[in-house]
Amino acid sequence: MAFNDSNMARTQTHSSVSSASANKVLRNTYALLAMTLLFSAVTAGASVAMGIQQMNIFVFFIGAYGLMFLVHKTANSAVGLLSTFAFTGFMGFTLGPIISAYLTLPNGGALIMNALAMTGLTFIGLSAVALTTKKDFSFLSNFLMAGAIVLILAMVAGIFFNIPALSLMVSAGFVLFASAAILYQTSEIVHRAGETNYILATVT
Repeated sequence: MAFNDSNMARTQTHSSVSSASANKVLRNTYALLAMTLLFSAVTAGASVAMGIQQMNIFVFFIGAYGLMFLVHKTANSAVGLLSTFAFTGFMGFTLGPIISAYLTLPNGGALIMNALAMTGLTFIGLSAVALTTKKDFSFLSNFLMAGAIVLILAMVAGIFFNIPALSLMVSAGFVLFASAAILYQTSEIVHRAGETNYILATVT
């Protein structure tokens, strides 16, 4: 009896520690995400103000994946924070030409604000679903892997073939991919402490 009580106590203690650790990772992740999104918005605004032209697709890929690689290499040090801001700032800066194009439309400003609102609400809503329902979304891992490959191939195809429908499909695919990634990543932190590094959780 005493042995069982001891095991139960250790299990409860481990569960409490795991829960506290997961909550800490989530708090740090959301705090860093909020700051990087704000910084990304600032760099996007600067890009619009400077009238930056559309970046060459290959330069974009080199910059994005190079900075992502740097984030992963420095994630366990203070430099990782700087790398994260560099990555998100770069991504925001590359949005400048797209935002400028939309601003030329009669309702361009409203479209941009609606997109921002929908993005924020989607992230908050899906995170809330993963946190409150406690459902395990680990089954999405295979979908994310396959989805990433399909999207990359579709983007490469879009470089060589100017097909408007393909661009629309890629955009819709990224929305679904991002939604699944939010559910999966949040679920992994809650159920398995899957990602204990809040820097990597933020950029994911």
